[in-house]
Amino acid sequence: MTTPLKATLLAAVLLALPALAPAAEQPFASTYRPIASGPVLIRNATVLTGSGERLEGADVLMRDGRIAGVGQGLEAGDATVVDGTGKWVTPGIIDVHSHLGVYPSPGTESHSDGNEVTAPVTAQVWAEHGVWPQDPGFATALAGGVTSMMILPGSANLIGGRGTVLKNVAATTMQDMKFPGAPHGLKMACGENPKRVYGERGQSPMTRMGNLAGYRAAFIEAQAYRRAWDKYEAGQADAGKKKKKGEAAGDPPNRDLRLDTLAGVLRGDITVQIHCYRADEMALMIDLSKEFDFKIAAFHHGVEAYKLADTLAAEGICGALWADWWGFKMEAYDGIQENIALVDRPDKGCAIVHSDSAESIQRLNQEAAKVMVRGERLGLKLPPERAIRWLTTNAARAIGIADQTGELAKGKMADVVVWNGNPFSVYAKAERVYVDGALLHDINDASRRPVTDFMLGQEVTP
Repeated sequence: MTTPLKATLLAAVLLALPALAPAAEQPFASTYRPIASGPVLIRNATVLTGSGERLEGADVLMRDGRIAGVGQGLEAGDATVVDGTGKWVTPGIIDVHSHLGVYPSPGTESHSDGNEVTAPVTAQVWAEHGVWPQDPGFATALAGGVTSMMILPGSANLIGGRGTVLKNVAATTMQDMKFPGAPHGLKMACGENPKRVYGERGQSPMTRMGNLAGYRAAFIEAQAYRRAWDKYEAGQADAGKKKKKGEAAGDPPNRDLRLDTLAGVLRGDITVQIHCYRADEMALMIDLSKEFDFKIAAFHHGVEAYKLADTLAAEGICGALWADWWGFKMEAYDGIQENIALVDRPDKGCAIVHSDSAESIQRLNQEAAKVMVRGERLGLKLPPERAIRWLTTNAARAIGIADQTGELAKGKMADVVVWNGNPFSVYAKAERVYVDGALLHDINDASRRPVTDFMLGQEVTP
């Protein structure tokens, strides 16, 4: 049931959204609706708010799908009370780099929908059009506390297409999972992948030189396309006056789905998410963004991000990184396990723990714990209240949903996880997972654990 408050908030979000393309009004719009739920009061827990605070013996109140209060001694006579004694409560985990649904389980060729390997630039494709909502991986990610995620195309291409943000709810259609108001994210990839994929075919790019030339050519096209549409839209705005003088407003430019996406990046409507390992290539991509005046939201994987952590912080670019993957190809050779801890600069740094995997998405809390240990060995102070931001607030910032989720704060979405203890312990389990205030996973109640149609008839264990 949609309350007046929800309707007002949703309307405000939709009104604030820019058009995805000059001639298209929000195609494939979200049809997501929060599951109806009553008020819930989690009482007397250790609460990590996601904003850097740790509250002992604190309460979290959820009402109408939103956080209604965080603090001590909260009262709500009509709420279902959950005893949080000995438990820890955090915001729902957000994975900024997932391929669930486009590379689902089982991993058959018929289910491989992540890479449109037909041209180096395929900005026209959208990952959401390949998402299979029946992927069992969504439920296992939910069991690991993941409540939202960005689904990205793969990294075979220089520009692989648009990624989409989903709420982790059981659904029949992708639109029923689509995060209301979240921007798309453009997936780009530098380094070995595109030059290998196309070089093996005797096509360009074959080298890193070809990679950069390919990006520049694509954005030069996009600049001209944007100018043409801006000129047309300006003419339309003045069409009434022109018609009075007997002048025609002119026909619109021809639509190009590939350039729609790139023009959206240049307008700032679409976030930029770049698969990039080496520090020197990240520096080149920053120069590229300045040449064409767009903003990079995050470098993904970035095993050498520690080498330019100060630059990333100064530019406001997040590092969406692994805790310890390295060495599996040459551009991943110079990785260190302290990478994320060093990128997490105390003032402006934006470090994120991401998965890129249908398995590690189930234990992102433990991946973050690895980072804490390695950083503390360097003498860094990385308490739980700091580390939780790598999975929540920083992740929400990178994909453009920080105004709605990622933090336990009044008015934000009630995406909440109740852990059986410190979430950064190897023994930690997500006992209860709430999405917009609805209990969607309960480790102690099989009826509160989603099962996709694909898994019906198969034994499922928590």
